[in-house]
Amino acid sequence: MITIKGLNKVFTAKDRNITAVDNLTLDIKEGEIFGVIGYSGAGKSTFVRLLNRLEEPTGGNITIDNQEITALNTKQLRAARQEIGMIFQHFNLLWSRTVADNIAFPLEIAGVPKSERQKRVQELIELVGLAGREHAYPSQLSGGQKQRVGIARALANKPKVLLCDEATSALDPETTNSILDLLVDINEKLGLTVILITHEMHVIRKICNQVAVMEDGKIVEQGDVLDVFLRPKQPVTRKFVEQVMGVNDEDEGIDHLIGTYEHGKLLRLHFIGETTNQALISQVSKKFNIEVNILQGKITNTQRGAYGTLFVQVIGESQEISQAVGFITEETSVEVEVIHDAE
Repeated sequence: MITIKGLNKVFTAKDRNITAVDNLTLDIKEGEIFGVIGYSGAGKSTFVRLLNRLEEPTGGNITIDNQEITALNTKQLRAARQEIGMIFQHFNLLWSRTVADNIAFPLEIAGVPKSERQKRVQELIELVGLAGREHAYPSQLSGGQKQRVGIARALANKPKVLLCDEATSALDPETTNSILDLLVDINEKLGLTVILITHEMHVIRKICNQVAVMEDGKIVEQGDVLDVFLRPKQPVTRKFVEQVMGVNDEDEGIDHLIGTYEHGKLLRLHFIGETTNQALISQVSKKFNIEVNILQGKITNTQRGAYGTLFVQVIGESQEISQAVGFITEETSVEVEVIHDAE
């Protein structure tokens, strides 16, 4: 659906060059929600603006739905942009226009007849959950409602791709979740390819299928969201995972656990996908002559399934404990790590 090869963007400021996007190559499949995450200055917002040429690339090429965006002239680009919707962090609404008129604006520019515009606007108002607010002005709306208007406006021309540049950063957590749920609903109903730019890992965790991590204009890590959460390779990725899982607090707590429990083995269990719902502790306790004490743990969810970490103390004969660990390792998809052996 989207193929990006060797994409570069260099800005010139005060007689020096600043590389915002550095030789970026990426493939995004049709119909998926693809997340791009990075801290401020990583180049992610510049990257998303290059996709519809709100910023002109210094080098490289972008192909969307078999059309090379970087090769289009001004007239061709104007037509191509109708198939690339975009929503922004600060909404970018027309404050002198009502909700309905804001949504209708891109249809007016495209020359869509009034009766057809009105029908399309009403469909979109229903889709984004703004029924009854058609005649309200932006100043009369909450932040979440403003973003819903922005989403409806971006969908007006029935685009194939929806670009979201920090679309939830200005919203409170509850409103953020409602907007993310709406994006998932739109993705499923319309089959849109969604590219989501953010600096918040919980946004990636909640709705994205794939994620690319940006740092200094480069993609430093990429993959399935669940895989990246489970096995982050780069320091910047591990920091983002800590936002959601509190890994630092967890690891600091290991020393406390080791110092507190003087018998048996301390195990760290990594649950992935469906295994998070299995009654594993009960099953192992019944099958083997051991005592299992749950010490602490945390489970979170991604689009591909849940995963989590559980710390347990196992008390019993060494042979029984070894058999129990072997059973978990061989008969389930739970990963086992012995972090302390007090025997």
